[in-house]
Amino acid sequence: MIEKKHRYGLIGKNISYSFSRHYFTDKFKKLALEDHSYENVDKKSKEELASFFEEDFKNFKGFSVTIPFKHEVFRFLDAVEEEAEKIGAVNCIKVTEDHKLVGYNTDVYGFEKAIKPMLKPMHVKALILGTGGAAKAVAYVFDNLGLSYKFVSRTPGVSKISYANLSQELLSEYLVIVNCSPVGTFPNTDKCPEIPYPFITANHVLFDLIYNPAETLFLSKGKSQGAAVKNGLEMLEQQAEKAWNIWN
Repeated sequence: MIEKKHRYGLIGKNISYSFSRHYFTDKFKKLALEDHSYENVDKKSKEELASFFEEDFKNFKGFSVTIPFKHEVFRFLDAVEEEAEKIGAVNCIKVTEDHKLVGYNTDVYGFEKAIKPMLKPMHVKALILGTGGAAKAVAYVFDNLGLSYKFVSRTPGVSKISYANLSQELLSEYLVIVNCSPVGTFPNTDKCPEIPYPFITANHVLFDLIYNPAETLFLSKGKSQGAAVKNGLEMLEQQAEKAWNIWN
């Protein structure tokens, strides 16, 4: 049996469904990298995470990071690249040869690659559903692309509006809607963000960061109103390749 000299992993909680492990396992197979492995590093708490970063991480060359640890990992890092620092979320870690940990954000790269082909000149305003690490990365991309945006949350606040305040007038202006919340993820496929779907039109773009199921109720309802829709699969593939480049 070949010893796995090049170990990579996904750090998260309840990640048995992981896209990343399947993606990289297939990639290593195709490239005949028999001494490479990609493993789920499933941690149930902040304490378990801290324990892992004391010593166990040294056997790995790099990690992807998913919820709920995209911000929590900051305290273990020796350096953070500028983009991830500004966003306040890390989803990729490189382990250097002297066991230093460097944090990156590849959500930005993946999302920009996936959404850009969908945007037309009329798409100048966006609604971002959710306020977590992925939502911040999406906002960063919209800043780069020159789109103005509002965060939508269950409770209104200084820089966010509530779902209850989404009117027909607002939706006629904000033609790009991105779901960064987990609502609609398998197995809860009968749920969707509570936006007024009858006000969605053929001018709208609906993007869901969720990839399982391939068509969430959010996307399905948007599609039935004529909107252009896309799930999070291409974004994940793009950011996986970006992570691979960072690690190597």
